[in-house]
Amino acid sequence: MSPYSSFSVQFLHRHPVLPHVIICFLFSERVNNFPPLPQFLRIKPCFYQNVEEEIPAPHRQLVRRVYNLWMLYSVTLCVNVVSCIAWWAGGGSGANFGLSLLWLVLFSPCSYTCWFRPLYKAFRADSSFNFMAFFFIFFLQCVLALIQTVGISGWGACGWIATVLFFSYNVGSAVVMLFSALLFTLVTVLMGLILIRVHRLYRGGGGSFERAQEEWTTGLWKSAPVREAGFNAVTETGPSLPQYPADVPSYPDNGPW
Repeated sequence: MSPYSSFSVQFLHRHPVLPHVIICFLFSERVNNFPPLPQFLRIKPCFYQNVEEEIPAPHRQLVRRVYNLWMLYSVTLCVNVVSCIAWWAGGGSGANFGLSLLWLVLFSPCSYTCWFRPLYKAFRADSSFNFMAFFFIFFLQCVLALIQTVGISGWGACGWIATVLFFSYNVGSAVVMLFSALLFTLVTVLMGLILIRVHRLYRGGGGSFERAQEEWTTGLWKSAPVREAGFNAVTETGPSLPQYPADVPSYPDNGPW
C-alpha cells in the first residue's frame, strides 16, 4: 500500500462521516447510460446499467436473457402496431390501431422500469424486496401477455382469436396479423419460463417472503449492501466504483439455461 493510500485510510477512520459523503459523490459521478440517447437531445439517460460490473458472474447470463426478453417484447409491440394497421386496412376497427400505439408507448418503458429493473437490483444487492416486486409485477405481465396472445377483438392486440377470425374477411391482412400472434405466443412462453427459473433460484438461495418483510421494516430494501460495498471500496482501494458485496449468498444455478 502506498503512503497516500495509508494516509487516506487513517484519515477516513478518524472522520467516520466522510465515507458516506464520498460514497454519495461516487454514485453521483456515475453517469447514467440507459437508455442510450443521442448527445444532441436534451433528455438524458435515466438509469445506470452495467451487467459486467454490477451483477455476480453466475447470474449475468440470466439477467442478460431477461433484458433480451424485454427487448423482444418491445419489438413484439412494434410488430403489433404494424399488424393493427393491416387489420384496419383490411376492414377492421381503427380503435385497435390506436390501442396498439398506446400499448407500445406505455408497456415498453414501463416493463423495463417495473420488472426488469427490480430483477436487476435484486441480483445486484441480494434484495428480497426487489425479488418480491419482480415476482408480483412480472406475474401480472405474464397475464397481460397471455391476454394479448389470445387476441380479444377490440383490445388492440393481434392475437390468435382476432387473427383466425379475420382470415374469413381478408387473408392478406390476417397473414400480417399472424406474425404478431406468433411473437406474442413466444413472448408469453419465455416469460413463463423466466418466472419459474428466477423463482427456483430465489427459493434455492434461501429467499422468502419473510426476508422481504424484514427488509421493508428495517429499510434494507434501499440497496444497503451496495452502499456497504461502496464504503469498502473507498476505505480499502481508494476512489472507485462500489463492487458487488462479497457476503451475498450465491444462488444455486443448476438449470440447463
